[in-house]
Amino acid sequence: MSRASNIYRLGVKELWSLLRDPIMLVLIVFSFTVNIYIAATAMPDSLHKAMIAIVDEDQSPLSKRIASDFYPPHFMAPSLISLSQVDPGMDAGEFTFALDIPPDFQREVLAGRSPVIQLNVDATMMSQAFTGNGYIQQITLDEVSEFVQRHRGTATPQVELALRARFNPALNVVWFGSLMEVINAVTMLSIILAGAALIREREHGTVEHLLVMPVTPGEIMLAKVWSMGLVVLLATAFSLVFIIQGALRVPIEGSVTLFLFCATLHLFATTSMGIFMATMARSMPQFGLLMMLTMLPLQMLSGGSTPRESMPAFAQNVMLVAPTTHFVSAAQAILYRGAGLEVVWPQFLALVAIGVVFFIVALTRFRKTIGTMA
Repeated sequence: MSRASNIYRLGVKELWSLLRDPIMLVLIVFSFTVNIYIAATAMPDSLHKAMIAIVDEDQSPLSKRIASDFYPPHFMAPSLISLSQVDPGMDAGEFTFALDIPPDFQREVLAGRSPVIQLNVDATMMSQAFTGNGYIQQITLDEVSEFVQRHRGTATPQVELALRARFNPALNVVWFGSLMEVINAVTMLSIILAGAALIREREHGTVEHLLVMPVTPGEIMLAKVWSMGLVVLLATAFSLVFIIQGALRVPIEGSVTLFLFCATLHLFATTSMGIFMATMARSMPQFGLLMMLTMLPLQMLSGGSTPRESMPAFAQNVMLVAPTTHFVSAAQAILYRGAGLEVVWPQFLALVAIGVVFFIVALTRFRKTIGTMA
């Protein structure tokens, strides 16, 4: 009972220390509210207001019809430029696409030949360049086909493809972006808060006070784990109810309680990671550098941004030791597909095993750090 009391009181001390840190409080609030809303709504699900320029060397009815097919919201109103302005304009970033319609284009089309239209693309605009390339090709081919056939229409396909999109019928990118941002915020904030709690005590000299108290390193570490994990868990629940379901109107198919239980297991591992990283760093700037090296692979290779199946086999195998891989898999199954415990229990078991290993490693390093200071 005395150990449980020590862990509880030390955890309460951590919560009071966090309340006196306005920067951390602002970071928590921003990460689970404004940042999630921005990340979800700022991800375009299609081409939007792409800048395009057209070089019309033909000046024919067909070339003018092609130019008039590019309009908002997919494209900005096209700029009509000369051929000599293409390269300087793209170098200056004035437009993403430059479509060059050659001389005698309409005559070549009506003669049954295959004239070539040049499309210049600024590939530094990755998302727009990839999507807009297909848009422009389709628009141009449709307009040429209609001009030749003298009517707009398509041949009846011999096979009809019936599309059924499960779990996200409208293919709304907000549904995916918002929930994945919550997962990223849970991982990032848990590591930051747990690590900053230890570094803050070291900088303020309160670690020395703990060393003369009748508490063990395990009790000190458990106090930081439960207190910082509780803060992130409450922020996650608030975000799911008021931001995801409230402001963004994203439906959640599964049990929020089961997801929060999954997040608790994940927090056990990530808070332990944060304490371990804090024992490696001597200051907050060093801890921030370690955070950058850790968070990038955790976010990019866990399956939250791209499917794990598309990654090299080596990366897939290595990331099995990361808690985020199993957390993302379980969270997507619960929140998107309404999976129950009978489906996600392997991920839960993996999170427990990884959490225990991280906790033991962090506790060993924490004891060595305290012993050095003593």
